[in-house]
Amino acid sequence: MSPGQLAETRIAELGITDPGDIDVEAIAYDAQMLVEYEALEGCEATLVGVGDRAIATVRPSGVRGRDRFSIGHELGHWEMHRGRSFSCRVEDPDRNLTSDKPLEKEADEYSAHLLMPSTIFNPVVRSLGKPGFRELDDLSKHFESSLLATCIRLADIDALPVVIACYSNSGRRWSKVAAHVPRRWWLRDKLDDDSFAHSLLFSGTRTVSARKQPGEVWFENGDAENYEVTEECMPGKAGEVLVLLYLSSPMLDARYDPNVGVRRFNDQGSYVKRR
Repeated sequence: MSPGQLAETRIAELGITDPGDIDVEAIAYDAQMLVEYEALEGCEATLVGVGDRAIATVRPSGVRGRDRFSIGHELGHWEMHRGRSFSCRVEDPDRNLTSDKPLEKEADEYSAHLLMPSTIFNPVVRSLGKPGFRELDDLSKHFESSLLATCIRLADIDALPVVIACYSNSGRRWSKVAAHVPRRWWLRDKLDDDSFAHSLLFSGTRTVSARKQPGEVWFENGDAENYEVTEECMPGKAGEVLVLLYLSSPMLDARYDPNVGVRRFNDQGSYVKRR
């Protein structure tokens, strides 16, 4: 089973059908993992296990969604990587998106599915159409998850043609793309001067809602000017901006583009290797 399947199996075994019943401390206790809160230094959470019991120590962040994600992350380690001890930086899941630590990514996946299981989360998302940051913030409160974790989960469930990305003044830090978005679309490494995200990051000017942009503002492809995307942005961590993009329907049917990005070849043809 994948980490996500393991987490959702536990949710199903416990008979949970409402996000209000996802009590992560109780779920951890049921799995023989006691949760304690302590002012840790240098990490957000630690896990120490002996035999069939473990103690997860979490540094309170003051944000309930982040603390819950940390607990779910440590429970993922306990379920999948038993016999090891961990000291984790898991206050939000974005840092592990660009890491080369597969066990941390697995624990993040477990936590995301535990807090936002597909059987409960997906129907709610479908009822929202194409949610913006305001709706996603409401959704994060409904599931008691962080806004960032909720945004990443939105891309993970692959229900909408969405791209979530984070930029700083030095360029793109990370991105999360829904699986059905064609790989031929190559996201820019640097913010275009005409993007709303550029105005927010460098001038502090924020648009009040999602607005359309020419595709060339966000994608390197030579034909991107023929398409439109919907862009919304908001401040992220210090010196960063979080971007929410929805691709228009014609972009999903665009033909193969051989002149962009870094390509690899296999028996089925050419594909773009994710960075």
